[in-house]
Amino acid sequence: MFLFEELFIKEDFQLRAAVRRMVQAICLTAITTLSLTVSAQPLSASGTIEGRVQSSDGNEAGVWVIAETDDLPTHFAKIVVTNDEGRFVLPELPEAMYKVWVRGYGLVDSDPIFLRTGAEGVSLRVFPAGDPLLAAQVYPANYWYSLLEVPDANQFPGTGPNGNGISERMRSQKQWIDMTKQGCQLCHQLGNKATRSLDHLSHLGFESSIEAWRYRISMGIRGAFMAGFANRFGPHGMEMYADWTDRIAAGEVPPTPPRPSGIERNVVVTQWDWGNESSYIHDEITTDKRDPTINAGGKVYGVDGGHGALLELDTETNAWREIVIAVKDNSDNPAVTRFAQQFPVPSAYYGNEPLWQRPADPHNPMLDELGRVWMTTKVRGNNLPEWCQEGSSNKYVQYYPSRGSSRQASYYDPATEEFGLIDTCFGTHHLQFGFDEDRMLYFSGGGDVIGWINTRQYDLTGDEQLSQGWCPMVVDTNGDGRITMPWNQPVGALRSENEGGGGEQLGDVDPTLDTRMSPGSYGIIVDPVDNVAWGVGTEFPGRIYRMDIGNNPPETCITEVYELPVVDGEVQGFGPRGLDVDKNGIVWTALSGSSHLASFDRSKCEVLNGPSVVNSQHCQEGWTLYEVPGPNMKGTDVKADFHYYNWVDNYNILGLGENIPIATGSGSDSLQVLDPETGEWVFMRVPYPLGFYSRGLDGRIDDPDAGWKGRAVWANYGTNFNWHTEGGKGTTSKMVKFQTRPNPLAN
Repeated sequence: MFLFEELFIKEDFQLRAAVRRMVQAICLTAITTLSLTVSAQPLSASGTIEGRVQSSDGNEAGVWVIAETDDLPTHFAKIVVTNDEGRFVLPELPEAMYKVWVRGYGLVDSDPIFLRTGAEGVSLRVFPAGDPLLAAQVYPANYWYSLLEVPDANQFPGTGPNGNGISERMRSQKQWIDMTKQGCQLCHQLGNKATRSLDHLSHLGFESSIEAWRYRISMGIRGAFMAGFANRFGPHGMEMYADWTDRIAAGEVPPTPPRPSGIERNVVVTQWDWGNESSYIHDEITTDKRDPTINAGGKVYGVDGGHGALLELDTETNAWREIVIAVKDNSDNPAVTRFAQQFPVPSAYYGNEPLWQRPADPHNPMLDELGRVWMTTKVRGNNLPEWCQEGSSNKYVQYYPSRGSSRQASYYDPATEEFGLIDTCFGTHHLQFGFDEDRMLYFSGGGDVIGWINTRQYDLTGDEQLSQGWCPMVVDTNGDGRITMPWNQPVGALRSENEGGGGEQLGDVDPTLDTRMSPGSYGIIVDPVDNVAWGVGTEFPGRIYRMDIGNNPPETCITEVYELPVVDGEVQGFGPRGLDVDKNGIVWTALSGSSHLASFDRSKCEVLNGPSVVNSQHCQEGWTLYEVPGPNMKGTDVKADFHYYNWVDNYNILGLGENIPIATGSGSDSLQVLDPETGEWVFMRVPYPLGFYSRGLDGRIDDPDAGWKGRAVWANYGTNFNWHTEGGKGTTSKMVKFQTRPNPLAN
């Protein structure tokens, strides 16, 4: 049945696409797009540049050689690492004139030379940095952030503004550190040149650095958001950041990072500029996660949350275009931007200019087997339609009404250049497809519920009400193997979906009842082994959960919740955000606060339900934590890096094996690859431009027979503020392709 329907749908889309192309050829009309005016033709990318890097110390091993050009429709760069003899090969270059130069730890950037593809025997001369401060200018942001001095552990719990200046809600040093990561780095790096200095505010004449920091966190389009998080520290928060920038201004420097070694020297990085200088490109997608050969060699996509647009990059022609995302025409409930249009104080970069105005607010994209780009986007205003409200005949509303929906769902079909807009009763944030014949699409962001769309049913009927469902997260705490009402209910306000939801707290619990829990709803993934959804909640210290919707939801929905281990009152790891599952059903989550990659193996759990699971600590044996290498935050044993998300290479796309987890080094300009069997790490660093702040990532196989050239992992510069990236105001976002070749000179 599934195969027949799938073929029917594919043929229908192909027919519609053919008709659409004929109409376009005659009428030259399409949906609203803003495209580059440069003529874009496919260009051969078979050129190379080869040479050696040397200094007065001899051959320079483990340094980056960067070739960049503006001869193509968009700015293009290729980055490789030198081998033990200082030799390099820049592969797969489109024909152009390139500016070629060197960056490396312990060196000053070399003077560029200009070369065309085919150049051989090139000699690049570099010079050692004259002093540690000069050398440190190209260190990753997390090395500078490691100089931040957090309050001593004995200062917690805080005693408030009239005590030690630490909020009473801050119960431990680790919770404070979590706030310096998940609270203060949700939108951009901290530790890059733009954030470790107050120089851009010097003209305002503040009397103290504390005063300057209070102004800084209120600036511009994200000012109210930043100030809200900063206030959670208590007054000592701004004192801490002021002390950090003061010490850096006085000459304090971080430890020296290691140069790339081993496999790290085999990494090839390719970049394309896309978007404009204020584009906030939250995430990218290149293929269907369930089958990385889908869209092989095709265009790649990113969502511009600020400008309500989908970006499309053609890596053959090296050109991109912007596609404005549609919203529903609801005059009585119109979609409007969630971003501030007026600010507490002007931005130091853009004054009072409201940079982001379009309403669609896309957050996360995924491709399906038909090549459509599914997204979490706003399609209407924040008022729920009547069929989503109490009193509706909808069975999900009758079972557990959702509390609202400020973002819904949509898809873009490249074949027809049309959008599908789907209203949802539940909120959406991230999304992932299941592995069943219904092609179920699960969503996080629903606050206290997990929602889904049966995309097969939607394709066949076009009925958005019939095709969707949701369930609250109810745990079998009475141990009878099913969920029955009434439940133990948590109380309190829900946290914002943009920070991971959750927030409600359990009080007294009746052991004879099942229990609705409120772990939050940030990351989402589907287990390929048993086709159930897993989610993650970010509220300290953090929890993951498993939801099986059963064969008759909502009545058959059942949830299991697992909190990160707390041993003898001590939190072992904290700050889960991203989530993925390998082909063996092992769940992986990047702990953004404590800087670990953590795995969870449910098969090790001795208890799955009953009264003992109420505190969610019933399967500590299922967890394994792998600490990410890097510098510690000053005076602590916690690493300074921040990991926005993670992904598992289930298909050996990098050539390092199957079931290989990768964390985003969002604070360290890197993707961080773990071999779980050996515990060894490979850092795929992006040394230029500094400020590679990645959120999501994925991997695609373009040609399974082409070796390393036929496959790659993709990520993008996902910061809210491109002007924080090296180059400053006017810099754009970039799409980044990572490949691992057999050796540093392979071509």
